[in-house]
Amino acid sequence: MKSRIARIAAATTVVLAAGAVLAGCSSSSTSTSTGTTAKTITVWSLENQPDRVKTTQGIIAGFTKKTGIKVKLVAVDDSQVVQLAESAALSGKLPDVMGGLSLAEVRQFQSQQLLNTDAAAAVVKNLGASTFTASALTLDKQGSTQLAVPDSAFAQLLIYRKDLFQKAGLAAPTTYAAIEKAAQTLTKPGQYGITLATDPSDVFTEQTFQSFALGNGCQLVDSKGNVTLDSTACRQTWSLYGNLAQKYSPQGTQTVDTTRATYFAGQAAMVSWSTYILGELAGLQNSQLPSCPQCQSDPQYLAKNSGIVTAIKGPDGKTASTFGLATSWAVTKKANAPASEQFVQYMMSTGYLPWLGMAPEGKFPLRTGDASNPTKYTDGWKTLQTGVDTKATLSSIYDSATMAALQKIPSSINTWAIPQGQGSLLGAVETQLTVPQVIGNMGAGSLTPAKAATTATDAVNQAKSKLK
Repeated sequence: MKSRIARIAAATTVVLAAGAVLAGCSSSSTSTSTGTTAKTITVWSLENQPDRVKTTQGIIAGFTKKTGIKVKLVAVDDSQVVQLAESAALSGKLPDVMGGLSLAEVRQFQSQQLLNTDAAAAVVKNLGASTFTASALTLDKQGSTQLAVPDSAFAQLLIYRKDLFQKAGLAAPTTYAAIEKAAQTLTKPGQYGITLATDPSDVFTEQTFQSFALGNGCQLVDSKGNVTLDSTACRQTWSLYGNLAQKYSPQGTQTVDTTRATYFAGQAAMVSWSTYILGELAGLQNSQLPSCPQCQSDPQYLAKNSGIVTAIKGPDGKTASTFGLATSWAVTKKANAPASEQFVQYMMSTGYLPWLGMAPEGKFPLRTGDASNPTKYTDGWKTLQTGVDTKATLSSIYDSATMAALQKIPSSINTWAIPQGQGSLLGAVETQLTVPQVIGNMGAGSLTPAKAATTATDAVNQAKSKLK
């Protein structure tokens, strides 16, 4: 996992074809064996791990068989997609469709006028707007314009050791006060209260910070676009995060990998990680097995003894909030629109459950069903198996309370900047790793939380000035 939580393992950019040798070009026509002309479209997918590429190729084969439309599939790394799209636009070689895009990436492409928003609106209309989670459609809109088609979502969880909390008589860590009390109480020789990301080179650190910030009303910007990382609400978040990182978490740079490893080793009572951890936590991936002492005889020990918090509330927060990321399908301005619309509609209908099934723990459906069955995809998601080396449904591992909390994620996700219409700014801040760099310095003790708040605000204001 590099720049996005969803990319569990970093993968080299792969370029693969579905029935053809790939080139990063836009749509073209090819002659079929029957002499008729069938369109070929190019699709970029950010699901670039080899097993996911293989699954996508299988779905595409079904689409081609049904429609006669050939697809050139290009698997692109998330960290490179913006730069690659800019280059492709300049050379006239934009793909027809891009999949797995974050909300910030969608906004960046819209600001560069690379999207065919009429095509996105047509897909949503044809599939039925009422079959999507309403909040997801809103997140993919700019005013009344539908920028892209909502696909799936995942969230950042606060995972905690239920057994240790119960033994210490601690309440679930759903509030700032409860989190800090638990971290202090459960920090002892050989055990940290929490393991918290401080890596300055990974947006995962910012996303972890956001998962604490949103529940306290700490936003990147306000409704007028003013940067607010030094507001009272945000200063409380900086203070909490700094205290947790400096006093109750392992010292030194803590990354996406080390935070998971520390929790898996049974050396931390809490960890902030995405829903993608759920399969690994249950011992379903041999390369990322839990290693706690009790896990040797029971690989699912941590899964059985871990609780999850999907929404955290701070002292200034009106309600608890869930930080999550939604991904979308986008049609580009240079696309063969009819063929591209057909493709996206297929991926959101016939191909939808197989697509979600690549990693159901990180792909919560944003389309709930269809006209004939309003819960077709949410019900189908429950039956999907997760895991790499061992397969199992999440419901066969986790209790009903955990499953109920997970199923609320699609309708409750929140994120910085998008609701305020500042997606381009969020994209720039994430690209420049503005917040992670400040957190890294704060975690190392070279910045106080108060200084971190002003430093981050100044840096975001600088980024904002360059967008004008």
